[in-house]
Amino acid sequence: MPDQPWTTAPIVTVDMVGTGAQDGHDERILEVATVPLVNGRPDMSDAWSVTLNPGRPVAPRPAQPASPEATDAPLLEEVAGELTRRLDGRIIAGHNVAVDWRLLHHRLPAITPVALIDTTRLVRLLLPDARRGNLAHLVDRYDLAKDLAELAPQAGWRRTLRDATAAALLLGTLAGRLPAGTGTTLEALLRAAGLPLPVEEHTEHVSPAGPDQKPLAP
Repeated sequence: MPDQPWTTAPIVTVDMVGTGAQDGHDERILEVATVPLVNGRPDMSDAWSVTLNPGRPVAPRPAQPASPEATDAPLLEEVAGELTRRLDGRIIAGHNVAVDWRLLHHRLPAITPVALIDTTRLVRLLLPDARRGNLAHLVDRYDLAKDLAELAPQAGWRRTLRDATAAALLLGTLAGRLPAGTGTTLEALLRAAGLPLPVEEHTEHVSPAGPDQKPLAP
């Protein structure tokens, strides 16, 4: 229901790594993570991430080296059912979520979310004079680093899982800072940060950190 508290809505944050927009319609997913929110907080007991075999050679690049274990990883079709179960019929959220949604929708068009929520829209609303929000910078700005370290310690955790967790923490923090009376309902949150479905295929493919900034984790 649109007038329900946003914290009761079925929201899942997503982060992905792809082979790159230069691949066009042949871009593949290399890594994906999902983190559901419960009562407005990331539920790490049901968080999920996986490294994928792209099914073809991927040339390493400085900002995105090929994963050495990718050849032993499952193909997308082998985890498609699990990913669909976690996202279909949910509200998909993320930092610059249109980028991840474009690739996800291209590769798994059967997944149908209820809505998309982009935390970068909340950043622009609350910090209109700031540059496009770098996820790492926002974690520091809103004192989320300690929570993030406790929820997703760097050792043994994939970058996508850390970033999806960071996006979940950021969403709760920013929603709580919206003007009084505007950020408590799902309808209000969607007005502030929702994206239309479907997002156009030509959505610019940039890192959530921005073209000249580093992502949250190596």
